Amino acid sequence: MSGLRIAIAGAGIAGLTTALLLSRAGFRVRVFERAEALAEVGAGLQISPNAGRILDNLGLAPELDRAATRPEAIDMRAAQTGRIIVSLPLSRAAARYGAPYRTLHRADLLSILEQAVRADAAIELRLGEPIHDIRSAADAVAFSTPARREEADILVGADGIRSSVRRFVAGDTPPQPTGRTAWRTTIAADSAPEELPRNRTTVFLGDRTHVVVYPIRSGTEINIVAIVEEDWRSEGWSEPGDAAWLSARFRGVATLLQDVIAAGRGWTRWCLAGVDPSGSWQRARAVLVGDAAHAMLPFLAQGAAMAIEDAAILARMLTRQNTGLDAALERYEALRRPRVTRVWQAARQSGAIYHMNPLTAPFRDTTMKALGGDRLLARYDWIYGWRQTG
Repeated sequence: MSGLRIAIAGAGIAGLTTALLLSRAGFRVRVFERAEALAEVGAGLQISPNAGRILDNLGLAPELDRAATRPEAIDMRAAQTGRIIVSLPLSRAAARYGAPYRTLHRADLLSILEQAVRADAAIELRLGEPIHDIRSAADAVAFSTPARREEADILVGADGIRSSVRRFVAGDTPPQPTGRTAWRTTIAADSAPEELPRNRTTVFLGDRTHVVVYPIRSGTEINIVAIVEEDWRSEGWSEPGDAAWLSARFRGVATLLQDVIAAGRGWTRWCLAGVDPSGSWQRARAVLVGDAAHAMLPFLAQGAAMAIEDAAILARMLTRQNTGLDAALERYEALRRPRVTRVWQAARQSGAIYHMNPLTAPFRDTTMKALGGDRLLARYDWIYGWRQTG
């Protein structure tokens, strides 16, 4: 199938990773992106070993290590007291899983991927060219850009949670709000509270809230994400957030957490929404990867990781010998859906655990302490230790 015409909608993390993996598998690829320039909104990103191995195998490890940090542990703390409930050790992740656990800025990862794409002669990156009017053609899929009518043997929808390719594949399936919002900001490391560890990920578990704090950009910046339950909806990824409102929401928590919230400047927020993975992922030579197929809650930090895994399996299926194109796409969906569904559901369950109320939280904390950090981390072996199969 090396002569296939492959088009990708979307030049985010999912689309660029898919392009690189398809190119390394021997395909020529065109990537269509609506934005005029690649400038990732957002802040921090966690790349766990299951995704890190794939990026490392693309030869990106040196660039990732220059931009990222490797937290030594994840400290779960009680928001009310600031005390550590349990610590999950990450320092041995590379030895245990075959790749380190990294934290970095989304823009840095996107830049690394973009540079690799631009250096690859088999990939054509077209910015400022959104696709629309997708329809079936004879043994192909047709679509339009502002400049021309296009055809491809395969159209990969890597165009995010509000995917236009998903509308073609699965009909009108808008993302579903969850009643939670994520507030985010980054601060200089030297502006963070002195008591906050610089080499660890810290998770504060509160009353129907939690806050995740970790170093990025080689430890020079700190990423802060506060998840709260509120009835607010918007389609934007970076709506301005009212710092006074957020501070009031965390009134009465531990001094350390109050200081973390107070240190934040320029808060933005977005409505957390999901795309159920039970919907169709492929139809008529169009196929979905990443958030377009299964946008999930961020409570296991696996959204980007699942997109990267999707890309790896899609490339692998398209290089299998004696397999027709339609069968390859069906096999990709069959292989990915069970794992993604399990991760998707586990992320929702983690959200429920993190957001327990004051009556039930003590039981959660006692259970975490009894299990201990090593055993808690081992419960994620099925995620972090994943290897390509099929």
